[in-house]
Amino acid sequence: MFTLITRLEKHFTSYQLKQVSQLTSKYAIRLYEILISWREVGKTPVVTIADFREKIGLDDSEYQRMDNFKRIVIEPAIKQVNLYTDIQVEYEQFKIGRSITGFQFKFKAKPIKDVIDVNKDQDTSDFFNGLTEKQIRFFANKLAYDDEFAAKHAAVGESYTDLEIRLLDKLRDINFQKKYIIYPKRV
Repeated sequence: MFTLITRLEKHFTSYQLKQVSQLTSKYAIRLYEILISWREVGKTPVVTIADFREKIGLDDSEYQRMDNFKRIVIEPAIKQVNLYTDIQVEYEQFKIGRSITGFQFKFKAKPIKDVIDVNKDQDTSDFFNGLTEKQIRFFANKLAYDDEFAAKHAAVGESYTDLEIRLLDKLRDINFQKKYIIYPKRV
């Protein structure tokens, strides 16, 4: 019995919990798990719609129309995986005639930039010189949901997600970082 349990760990996909900690969609988490099980290959095999629905945890009665399935399940899941994890994913659909029969997901690891030099004085604006992509995503998420920051910087009618996406670009600008340094330090 013990040998079966020890061999069991070889058949599980492992990933860092921090990669899925910001994913809010259960479909995004399952998609990430599926993709990571194919990390060495960089793509999944073509998966039939029925198999994919089962793997992602959908009942047969949920999102039967393909436009709803893609709009509510696949595209938001891919958006979150691309935004919050260490991989960039895209998908291709396969058809027979006009009917979609399956999907294939291709993905690659995002480039890792140099990490902040820990010897720099972190009380100065130099703290934000050279933010990694992961740090930019982290601060964009935290600032978008920070009530004080969002109240001053969100456009009228802008959702948290839209503000977060806009902040991803703004946080790459060193002048923006210097001007608003008090907010990332606070969060």
